[in-house]
Amino acid sequence: MSNSHSDALVFFGATGDLAYKKIFPALQSMIKRGHLDVAVIGVAKAGWDLDQFRARAHDSLEKHGGGVDAAAFDKLSGLLRYVDGDYNDPATFQAICKELKGAQRPAHYLAIPPMLFGTVVEQLAKSGAAQDGRVIVEKPFGHDLASAQELNRILHAAFPESAIFRIDHYLGKRPVNNVVVFRFANAFMEPFWNRNHIESVQITMAEDFGVQGRGAFYDQVGTIRDVIQNHLFQILCNLAMEPPVRIDSETIRDEKVKVLKAIRPLEVNDLVRGQFRDYHQEKGVAPDSKMETFAALRLEVDSWRWKGVPFYIRAGKNLPVTCTEVIGRLRKPPIVVRDSALSQNYLRFRISPEMTIAMGTTVLAPGEELRGETVEMVASRHPRPDEMDAYERVLGDAMAGDPTLFAREDYVEEAWRIVDPVLKAGTPIHEYEKGAWGPSEVDGRVSPAGGWLNPTATDQEDFRVAARAA
Repeated sequence: MSNSHSDALVFFGATGDLAYKKIFPALQSMIKRGHLDVAVIGVAKAGWDLDQFRARAHDSLEKHGGGVDAAAFDKLSGLLRYVDGDYNDPATFQAICKELKGAQRPAHYLAIPPMLFGTVVEQLAKSGAAQDGRVIVEKPFGHDLASAQELNRILHAAFPESAIFRIDHYLGKRPVNNVVVFRFANAFMEPFWNRNHIESVQITMAEDFGVQGRGAFYDQVGTIRDVIQNHLFQILCNLAMEPPVRIDSETIRDEKVKVLKAIRPLEVNDLVRGQFRDYHQEKGVAPDSKMETFAALRLEVDSWRWKGVPFYIRAGKNLPVTCTEVIGRLRKPPIVVRDSALSQNYLRFRISPEMTIAMGTTVLAPGEELRGETVEMVASRHPRPDEMDAYERVLGDAMAGDPTLFAREDYVEEAWRIVDPVLKAGTPIHEYEKGAWGPSEVDGRVSPAGGWLNPTATDQEDFRVAARAA
């Protein structure tokens, strides 16, 4: 299949929450940049007509799209089509084919629950709409290795791998990709970004809120499936991959898969799961739920570059801050200053809420004695209002046929292979207070040498204090 641009976008689940909060704003932005000029066909079973669908789009942009751009919305309204029908009914897909009006390369976006993927893909194949088309699949890609393999079988029955785009919107975030650029575009990184100088790497994804009314969904998924196995493994691969010999999408994705292949399956002793107090009182959560809202784990990448360096990952709900951050802690040099408690040098990548690259360094402290103190050299920037949103980027890339930011079949299955054993092991759940950094068991079992460096502040002075305290 050629990499020519899709000539129509069909999105299933068009009346759902994801479309309302993310997709319509992304479509308006694509139009403003001149990146969208094809029919957009929404499909759902809501009893709506086209006017109601357009009204939904307008309301979405007012509340979640930064406001309605009159010119862009006028164009979007002209591109919108709507098909109301049951996904099990062949007539629904006949109506879709009619609205496609001869499009040769449609992109089918499945913004629907995973249980419906098989039904929709099968109907697309039977109706002929899958021919020469693409399919864009929202996560989760299964709930374990076996279900991921089955999902891949279903998708491959109708589409070649080159036409399957598994969305992880996290890879559409500019700061996530900036990690790769910073590593490989700066010569000073290579000499120390390896096992010879890096003692440990820690990745934190903290949220200072709970499940936000999505208890029924979250209680079926949990932290490991929701963000670690996908989002944070993507960050891990960007940190640990080797430089690709070419910059084409397959070569880049090959290097990421090599990272996962070098990781052994997680063991029970390398994981601590937690659950915030009163989680059971959330709507939709089972009274006896054993689902984690926090997880911390330790793994190693058995490659030439990283053998022996532990990677620590933690993520959770109701933690002290909302922030995603990476710390690469360097090994201690021989002590040359009178300060036995001197903190180690480190490299800090902050992914959100702002993008920061910082180096924790030691300089001479004020006073007459030869003592050191830690300060940061910081480069930081906040997102600009006109920056491309993650969903805008990944939708645009999928329609353009660029698979670089999308998970390949082997990547998905390798990621599940790593976490599968601990998901099935029924490891204990430890309670933690809201506003804490997870359960206390983390400190004794899954903690880097020198402790976790908690992201508590954005400015240099406060972070210096946090670093010295650690």
